[in-house]
Amino acid sequence: MDDDSKLALQLLAEQIKKRRKSLGLSQEKLAEKCGFDRTYISLLERSARNPSYLNLKKLCNGLGISLSELLSGL
Repeated sequence: MDDDSKLALQLLAEQIKKRRKSLGLSQEKLAEKCGFDRTYISLLERSARNPSYLNLKKLCNGLGISLSELLSGL
């Protein structure tokens, strides 16, 4: 993976974690809302996973934001 891709995943990870914490959700609660395992949320927040479009949509639903809001500024 090139440096630009790594940076993009790191920025996305920060956005996810920031939004989750602002909602007062644990990784486990967010995972429940999205239909994911808690470890998947952890991997996303550590930029260890590159989520698919469909998983991003599920994540946005769980976070109560649109995909464009999640990705803004990346």
